[in-house]
Amino acid sequence: MLKVASGLAAAGIAFSIAITPAVAQPAHDAAPVVRVPKTKFVKPEFKRKLVRLVTNEEPGTIIVDTNNKYLYYVETKNRATRYGIGVGRDGFGWSGVVKIGRKAEWPTWTPPAEMRVREAAKGHIIPAFQEGGEDNPLGARAMYLYQGGRDTIFRIHGTNQPWTIGLNMSSGCIRMMNDDVIHLYSRAAVGAKVIVIGPGDKQGNVAFQDKGIDLLRTIFGDG
Repeated sequence: MLKVASGLAAAGIAFSIAITPAVAQPAHDAAPVVRVPKTKFVKPEFKRKLVRLVTNEEPGTIIVDTNNKYLYYVETKNRATRYGIGVGRDGFGWSGVVKIGRKAEWPTWTPPAEMRVREAAKGHIIPAFQEGGEDNPLGARAMYLYQGGRDTIFRIHGTNQPWTIGLNMSSGCIRMMNDDVIHLYSRAAVGAKVIVIGPGDKQGNVAFQDKGIDLLRTIFGDG
């Protein structure tokens, strides 16, 4: 049971310097092949699980618990899918109630000018634009978060650095393993409510309680 509230803090977008070898980009008329992510880098507690979640939020709502590094997709009463996430580092955390304004598969990346300046000062030269693909920091899917009809510049997206899941590494975006973001993308609708719990407690009042793994559903499925 965490208290949450509404509003945004700072603008930013998740950023990661790829340290894996570059891979060939797919043809523009073909989607990249989805490869199994290196989940061995991810702690067991951050792997996708079916859980019992007590909340009064409607099915289809997304609750992002940045403190504990979990994202919940509310499915039915007392049921949710829980994903491990990476969140904003110090100074880039935020809280608020937003919604999915649009979605994209293998999104392109246009980092904000201020990010390019900030990273250049650290000796990191990043491109002004990058095509979608396996080496793109936004990963396989992106869900763009809007408030009042305007893009907040925050996203829920994949990552080409799965070992950052469970850490405070981004510039404010919510990052997920690629197979997890593909799974969420197929369920979350444009217009879905997204509650982000984080610094500032500006999310409004809502309560939820994670009661752990939904064992029966995990064993026997949804049927």
